[in-house]
Amino acid sequence: MSSADITGERDIPEPDTASKGDIAPERDGPRDTGMDEASLHRWLARTWRTPPGIVGALSSVDHKVIARRYLITAFVFLCLGGLNAVAMRIQLSGPRRGLIGPDLYNQLFTMHGVTMMFLFAVPIVQATGIYLVPLMVGTRNIAFPRLIAFSYWIYVSGGAFAWVSFALNMAPDVGWFAYVPLSGPEFAPGKRADVWAQMITYTEVSSLAVAVATIVTVFKQRAPGMSLDKIPLFVWAMLVTSFVVVFAMPAVMITSTFLILDRLVGTHIFNPAEGGDALLFQHLFWFFGHPEVYIIFLPATGMVSSIIPAFARRPTFGHLGLVLSLIAVGFLSFGLWVHHMFATGLPKLGASFFTASSMMIAIPNGVQIFCWLATLWDGRPVIRTPMLFVFGFFFIFVIGGLTGVMLASVPLDLQVHDTYFVVAHFHYVLIGGSVFPLLGAAYFWFPKISGRMMSERLGRWHFWLAFIGFNATFFPMHLLGLWGMPRRVYTYPAELGWGNINLFISAGAVLFFLSFVLFTFNLAHGALKGAPVGNNPWDAGTLEWATSSPPPSYNFARIPIVTHVEPLWAEREALPVATGLRVDARELLISTVAEAHPDIREKSATPSIWPLLAALSVGGTFVYSIFTPWAIVWGAAPIAITLVGWFWPKGDPEDEE
Repeated sequence: MSSADITGERDIPEPDTASKGDIAPERDGPRDTGMDEASLHRWLARTWRTPPGIVGALSSVDHKVIARRYLITAFVFLCLGGLNAVAMRIQLSGPRRGLIGPDLYNQLFTMHGVTMMFLFAVPIVQATGIYLVPLMVGTRNIAFPRLIAFSYWIYVSGGAFAWVSFALNMAPDVGWFAYVPLSGPEFAPGKRADVWAQMITYTEVSSLAVAVATIVTVFKQRAPGMSLDKIPLFVWAMLVTSFVVVFAMPAVMITSTFLILDRLVGTHIFNPAEGGDALLFQHLFWFFGHPEVYIIFLPATGMVSSIIPAFARRPTFGHLGLVLSLIAVGFLSFGLWVHHMFATGLPKLGASFFTASSMMIAIPNGVQIFCWLATLWDGRPVIRTPMLFVFGFFFIFVIGGLTGVMLASVPLDLQVHDTYFVVAHFHYVLIGGSVFPLLGAAYFWFPKISGRMMSERLGRWHFWLAFIGFNATFFPMHLLGLWGMPRRVYTYPAELGWGNINLFISAGAVLFFLSFVLFTFNLAHGALKGAPVGNNPWDAGTLEWATSSPPPSYNFARIPIVTHVEPLWAEREALPVATGLRVDARELLISTVAEAHPDIREKSATPSIWPLLAALSVGGTFVYSIFTPWAIVWGAAPIAITLVGWFWPKGDPEDEE
């Protein structure tokens, strides 16, 4: 580590190292200062490359490689969860159908919720951040890249564990929320609830690792000049989301740990007969569960805030207001959890507080929508496929928000609680608020990831199939809920008159599923035969479009200097750059938190197989622990060995000093 020796076309204040003490001078090596472009690219390509071969691929710490793996894996889980949903809708398409029995239906229902919430929704938005945040802030790699590699291997092993359990008839069958006492040892014998508890721990460890790396990347690795007021809105969204993850996810990890202790060790934390409290489970779960909705939603709003200015041809209206709205939503999301528990018998004062909080969070969300509409109103919008999905998001999410305000009313909530009205609201918020922006983002950033363009014609067909199929599926569920159809039932009697509307809903679900089949074809066709594109096919203004499509392993040959919130629009000719980084070692520029002044140079981790081995050790311990608590003891040894290998010093004496 050494003082930053950064020069560039713009004056950059020298870092104040007097308070840091003497920093050992680093061994001299070639730097990018004055180096011609061809030599610079050759040096950096060799320094930042992923080693060849299978072991090299498994050792990669390139944030783009890991993010692509995350995205592909999450998409596979989306398809699996979608197949679960189609199977359930076929069963419910008519009264008293016997295609699926109650036991399998409970597994399908639980695996659908678990897959969509824990294995698709959160990982895919975090994967988008892993790929884009380093590019948007102008750095060569994400912070703690080995931790990010470890997080992926934990995530994929946890998801595989859950689905292998499903194939072995051991899948969780207690709902994606696994309420006690239903999931406790008295009412859920066997290992199904244990699989749920350990799978939750898997995914939350993965999410926490990504959140920590994202926070450090945003705070300490921004390009020179990217002060807090110039950070892109998507990066702000990922930063706020990461803080919500850090504060919310431990609650559900505590919940799953307490549950498995009750089941395997014989504690009685959730057993009222022995002095425990069953409602404690709900409080802990929903303290995570409602922020979870915004962990999924906030990155989607950042995607919308990136797509709209690119197609409106103007900077976003109310940049500061949007940032403050993101922070407000993240903060207020922790004051809403009890509105999931209005039917449990709360004190009226407590219910009133959470009713007010549930309505209050609509204010910053409304501010965001008005800022987006103002941007479009004052711009020159170009309607392409990403914008169609943004418009679909506006329509669907507003309906979901309105029904959310309705459910914040205790009398109405008591009437429709555990009915299909809640199912409709939940999907309008999560699919409308997350999946539609995510699909728009897929079309928007696909050229950056692949260097090719997806078909615009197929994209429009995809949008209309998805929009019509979604509304045909979930809007009638509001009516079903008001008519009294309960959630989580595998059949219903014909005399209640729900058969025709359920048949219509199931047809809409099939149409919605077919839209994703078309999307998959468009993805594959675009990746293989799509039209090649340049660095910035949309003429967008943020830094990820300043490098090639797809980006090289080192992201930027020279670190850009940021002068505007849309730097590519402010510097049409060429971005000013900073120089002075080593080209024979993986070196990053570390900047100050507020103003992003150059501070120090720091080495980035090299490829390593140890994160994979550590994930296998941790995963094996998790799986074995559902059969015996002694697994924690025996599993500590391989975990310790892999961590020693991971962190064993390998640098030069100068680096260690």
